[in-house]
Amino acid sequence: MRRATLPRTSPRSLAAALLTSCALVLGVALTPPAEAQPRFPGTVPLPAGSQPEGIAGGPGTTFFAGARTDGSIVRGDLRTGESRVLVRGQEGRVAVGMRYDAATGRLWVAGGATGAVTAYDGRTGRELGRWVVPGSGFLNDVEVTRHAVYVTDSAVQRLVVVPLGRGSRLPGPDGARTLPLTGDLQYVEGFNANGVRALPGGQWLVVTQSATGDLYRVSPRSGRTQRIDVSGPDLTGGDGLVLRGRTLYVVYGFSTDEAAVVRLDRRGLAGRVVGRVGDPDLDRPTTGIITARALYLVNGRFAVPPTPTTPYDVVRVEVPRRLR
Repeated sequence: MRRATLPRTSPRSLAAALLTSCALVLGVALTPPAEAQPRFPGTVPLPAGSQPEGIAGGPGTTFFAGARTDGSIVRGDLRTGESRVLVRGQEGRVAVGMRYDAATGRLWVAGGATGAVTAYDGRTGRELGRWVVPGSGFLNDVEVTRHAVYVTDSAVQRLVVVPLGRGSRLPGPDGARTLPLTGDLQYVEGFNANGVRALPGGQWLVVTQSATGDLYRVSPRSGRTQRIDVSGPDLTGGDGLVLRGRTLYVVYGFSTDEAAVVRLDRRGLAGRVVGRVGDPDLDRPTTGIITARALYLVNGRFAVPPTPTTPYDVVRVEVPRRLR
């Protein structure tokens, strides 16, 4: 007999329902002041069965999220909680890490084991370019600078680089190249280079090595890596990175349901774990984006067997002022 599938109820929703029920029984009105009313939903639903992993922040309150199942991408609104399909899925396509470039309106997407990097128009979803890199292992996360797009490969010790010409002109289909990673970073068994972000100024990248928990400063010119001396709790299992100024949020997609907050020094060679942030609705988050007061993390739900009806969502995580 086929077992019925019950809808997923979030802890936040359950708590709200219980509080409302108690108020009705006691005759208490639950009408907080207008300024206390939440302006954004705590969770934003994504397409069922999509197995999301990447998210990118777009113009205003817009966001993009992709599917590992077929490479489809939705464009949503954090304020309304609504979304629409921007890129339709195709057999053999995968969408993992992604990054929106506000200067050009392009959405860059890493293709995981397909070895592809794809650029889309962030407004229309039109494919602008696709680069398949031979010998790739697992193209995971993306960062965009003025001069190039950098993609981590979690299985091969190198970055994939898509150079940008004058005026951010895209190269031809064979224009992508690879940049070997040298120096302190050494690949081990498991997932290696994962999340990537450009430090302020764009002269350096920071990369997390999931299998060891180490962070590295990387030269985008030479590929030379230097281990960042981070004091505090272990960061093993770190997945995506979110950076604002010198504050780095390391999202834990493999081991727990939170993000570690790391303060980096001005050179990006030392840091300190100053706290962690989380939410009861998180379920194996992968990566995120940041707004003025909150992180938005994608629930990868890796511990849940995926089905075509498995629910997924983006969770709003409030960040205390001291950790922003």
